[in-house]
Amino acid sequence: MADETDLNTVEHKDSEESEYRVALTVNGQLYHLTLDPRTSLLDLLREHIRLTGTKKGCDHGQCGACTILVGGRRITSCLTLAVMHNGDDIVTIEGLGSPDALHPLQAAFIERDAFQCGYCTPGQICSAVGMLAEACAGWPSHATADVGSDHVELTPSEIRERMSGNICRCAAYPNIVAAIRDVSEGATQ
Repeated sequence: MADETDLNTVEHKDSEESEYRVALTVNGQLYHLTLDPRTSLLDLLREHIRLTGTKKGCDHGQCGACTILVGGRRITSCLTLAVMHNGDDIVTIEGLGSPDALHPLQAAFIERDAFQCGYCTPGQICSAVGMLAEACAGWPSHATADVGSDHVELTPSEIRERMSGNICRCAAYPNIVAAIRDVSEGATQ
């Protein structure tokens, strides 16, 4: 256990560091930024890089609107500090596809009408990309019938469980599940 002098020294040292330099790759582009260490990854994306596709919903990690991919894994960007991702490779909804070449999940969401207001859609799609990669790697979920199997069958209940961190206030869940199933079964290009 540290004594009081050690704690005061650490606090004083931290207060001297008001900005940090970070370098990260977002959607294939390298960014070098100087940030307040309290800047969330979500705020870095929206306010510093001006990529506003990632949405700020609850700002508490409960709704999933801010879901992005870091190193291929899905995270809620509101709950992590930007300085923790120095050197990381980040993909947002803007990096998944383009208007002329949609990502298969973007195309499936359109085909299945898997959105209404659309506010949660970027987070839903990024989460689904990460979720499909997890299932492909054989990672079980709470709903997986055989956790010892190398293959995960993406049944509707399995998809609902895996996507449970992404809330849609418009309740487009049946269409979201259908869109994800289409992609998992290879029904879209």
